Amino acid sequence: MTAAPERALDDPFGFDNTFAELPEAFYTRQAPVPVPKPELIRLNRPLAAHLGLDPDALVEPEAIEILAGNQVAQSSRPLAMVYAGHQFGVWVPRLGDGRAILLGERVDRDGRRRDVQLKGAGLTPYSRMADGRAVVGPVVREYLGSEAMAALGIPTTRALAALRTGQSVFRDSVKPGAILVRVAQSHVRVGTFEYFYSRGDRAALRTLADHVIARHYPHVADAENRYAALLEAVCERTAALIADWLLVGFIHGVMNTDNISLAGETIDYGPFGYLDTYHPATAYSSVDVYGRYAFNEQPRIGHWNLAQFAQTLLPLLADDEEAAIERARAALDAYAPAFEARYHAGLQRKIGLVAAQQGDTEFAFDLLQRMARGQADFTLTFRRLADVDFTEEGSMAPLRALFDDPAVIDEWLARWQERLAAEPRSAGERREAMRAVNPAYILRNHLAQRAVDAAERDGDFGVMEELLTVLASPFDDHPGMEHYARPPAPGEGVYRTFCGT
Repeated sequence: MTAAPERALDDPFGFDNTFAELPEAFYTRQAPVPVPKPELIRLNRPLAAHLGLDPDALVEPEAIEILAGNQVAQSSRPLAMVYAGHQFGVWVPRLGDGRAILLGERVDRDGRRRDVQLKGAGLTPYSRMADGRAVVGPVVREYLGSEAMAALGIPTTRALAALRTGQSVFRDSVKPGAILVRVAQSHVRVGTFEYFYSRGDRAALRTLADHVIARHYPHVADAENRYAALLEAVCERTAALIADWLLVGFIHGVMNTDNISLAGETIDYGPFGYLDTYHPATAYSSVDVYGRYAFNEQPRIGHWNLAQFAQTLLPLLADDEEAAIERARAALDAYAPAFEARYHAGLQRKIGLVAAQQGDTEFAFDLLQRMARGQADFTLTFRRLADVDFTEEGSMAPLRALFDDPAVIDEWLARWQERLAAEPRSAGERREAMRAVNPAYILRNHLAQRAVDAAERDGDFGVMEELLTVLASPFDDHPGMEHYARPPAPGEGVYRTFCGT
């Protein structure tokens, strides 16, 4: 274990440390490894304030030393968490935080406890053959990815800060080192439970489950079978999260069980991406060669991952194995209805329907099929659909222009006009409601790559800043920034994304 850096005299963080109070089987106490020349790339001031921190204090040299891992705050009890996982379906018995250090926890202004973690903080006992570091490009990409997701209203980890380290890191070539300061409701994963289940440690499983219930699901604490209720609650929250991903065209890219948060947040932004042209089997991740985690596979994989979680809870669900399995199956049965209810309702809102009628979901799926046939852009199709005004000649032209053959959408639009006649809202109300759920701006892959290239090659974070400006309010129009809403031009598309580890 690396020796702790000298402790700082001033502590602007005031960390709490409930996870560090769990038995040491859950982690290794580990200080970050110092870096040569830390420099702040960006501080997320609104998030800092929401965490009850003073943003001005966090840009002072003493705080930057803590954010870079060169000093340890007086209130911090830094540690690296242990977990296991199924990676692309293959069991790996021990993974853990190979380059991340949990500094401590803050209770935000909503009363919610949040982890503060350094990603790229150096070697830990779980680093295996890696170097424990991160580089500027993936740090910029995760900062953009998590903040874009948050602005879309989808549960996610957040980026509190990004820093350069003044250290060179070797990947495919020598790259500038960086650290991401990540905030999460917690970093407990399905893989955390798998680690202790694989070791037959029932006491640790109970301790971990009780910790997760107290922190994330207190409403199940008094249930007749609190662990079955926990499983059902996690299933429902995960189903809602994956439905939300699909509604904005998001592909996580690496839905291994060690990347699935028990808090129901989007976590571990690696080879993620958003759909440009809609095709349901799209898979961008360079390591997902068989499309296991393709766009349309995410709901199924979500259920598969939850089944692994359910297995870890069997020793807690009942003393009799058959009874435990029955309880697990009953809880897992909550997943599909929860996913379908959220996804179908979301699709109907995306096409402007609120007065539900039989066949509305099939009608929305028909649009998706036509988008696939017509090679239409996912995000812009729904956004331009919102702006269709059947009383205004030419209002359909921008939407029709997205399709290789505009005739593919014409018949659907005629039926949509008829269906809207049964809606209780005016055309103006419908338009505003659709614009509120159909973003104009997403973090398109080529834009993320542009920001990464500028940052890594030139140390230029201007593209990152401009992107953050539009992504912070993705449902609004941004005059002068329309180019960030456009799909990639020919030759500009990015169809392979990478982990960056």
